[in-house]
Amino acid sequence: MPPQGQTTTSSWVLYENDATSEDKSVTQVPPSAEDRKWIIVWRNVILMAVLHIGGLYGAYLFLTKAMWTTCFFAVFLYICSGLGITAGAHRLWAHKSYKARLPLRILLTLFNTIAFQDSVIDWARDHRMHHKYSETDADPHNATRGFFFSHVGWLLVRKHPEIKNKGHTIDMSDLWADPVLRFQKKNYLLLMPLCCFVLPTMIPTLWGESLWNAYFVCALFRYTYVLNVTWLVNSAAHKWGDKPYDKDINPVETRPVSLVVLGEGFHNYHHTFPWDYKTAELGHYSLNLSKLFIDTMSLLGMAYDLKTVSRDVIEKRVKRTGDGSHYLWGWDDKDVPAADKDGAVIINPDKTE
Repeated sequence: MPPQGQTTTSSWVLYENDATSEDKSVTQVPPSAEDRKWIIVWRNVILMAVLHIGGLYGAYLFLTKAMWTTCFFAVFLYICSGLGITAGAHRLWAHKSYKARLPLRILLTLFNTIAFQDSVIDWARDHRMHHKYSETDADPHNATRGFFFSHVGWLLVRKHPEIKNKGHTIDMSDLWADPVLRFQKKNYLLLMPLCCFVLPTMIPTLWGESLWNAYFVCALFRYTYVLNVTWLVNSAAHKWGDKPYDKDINPVETRPVSLVVLGEGFHNYHHTFPWDYKTAELGHYSLNLSKLFIDTMSLLGMAYDLKTVSRDVIEKRVKRTGDGSHYLWGWDDKDVPAADKDGAVIINPDKTE
């Protein structure tokens, strides 16, 4: 079992929490983004448009022309590259929510390179910025600028000056100290094309698939799909859903996003308790393949010191700052109409009362 009630002291976390006593964190209402003229990076616009056209054609081949073994391989690569982001760059390195031994760090770095969303060090830096300066101009994909901007638009324009001004406040020394991450960063321009495009194209030819189908299905379609489902955490998971843990922040709980991003859609919980390796309150594996992977690695001795949050702390936070939508403790919210409480069932009730 992972240790209960772990805390974090990292300077980049938006909320200071003490999981051994009543949560005393102070909620900050995100300010609105300032109006500014965008400087469009047309090279990025063109590359992104071409990529998505190729990805759509690859989706057509996936559904109609490619061999079933090729389709299976594309799904396998989607899961591997997804875990490289979720279990690797996000939960392990950006948030330090658990620790990994060398073989697992190498495996997750490989998976992350297949994903091609920048090196781990660069990805984690942007994500730590996102948490420390969430929904401000120093947030790389500030969701207050709208769905399109937080989904992909932030990659098509020049970064806001505040991102560069505040970048020095993010301590990355812990990741630079890891030789595996230094190796990836140093050799990224060689490793990324090989892992993301070349090998995924060549391997399917071993079972008779054409280079054409393999390239568009396993490289372009798979890569484009992984990009967009990952971006949904920045866009949809900051817009549509419930806020059972903190009603005063933009991130929400959205199960459809969790389904396609291997458990990353429980975003209101994650921004409230960013150090939890589950990124969710759920104790099971429903819509959280990343938790299953980390728990499996823990059983194998490859992952350890898994951080989570005690039930008591979660309950206190839900009752204090939640919007009343929590499946269990939300009923205590004074804003929930009495009629909505009819039919509530308490599972495994306390029989001592």
